[in-house]
Amino acid sequence: MFTYRKATATDLDVLIQLRMDYLAEDRGSLSEGENSAVEAQLRAYIPKHIGNDFVVWLAEIDSCVAGAAFLVINEKPANPSFLTGTIGTVMNVLTYPEYRRQGIATQLLGHLIDDARARDLSYIELSATASGRQLYEKLGFAEKQSHYTEMKYQLT
Repeated sequence: MFTYRKATATDLDVLIQLRMDYLAEDRGSLSEGENSAVEAQLRAYIPKHIGNDFVVWLAEIDSCVAGAAFLVINEKPANPSFLTGTIGTVMNVLTYPEYRRQGIATQLLGHLIDDARARDLSYIELSATASGRQLYEKLGFAEKQSHYTEMKYQLT
């Protein structure tokens, strides 16, 4: 039987491993420089933000992590699209292969959605992988519709 809990700062090494495993699965192997840079940033970021504007739910069985889902909370000036001024971004939804197809990701996302509601977020968003899209749609996520064109300016 799986148990679900919020991660804390004491889970730092586990959270870093989960992020690295997700990135390896999503992007393929990272270079040594990329691995070092990501790990260094996570070692500083996680203790500073966990439990505040960064929430992680873990699924565990027999003291082993089976999966996780991250929620990054961002506050900005409100507008009619986000009246509370606070939104969330779901990241790093990962279930390890040996535990897939058992409802873990659904449970993890349910906990994140409940947290988002309790924190009065206007909405949560995510970027779906091909393998996750069907699950997200089943849970009520929909493609963004906007009269804006999403763009970014790469600084590093």
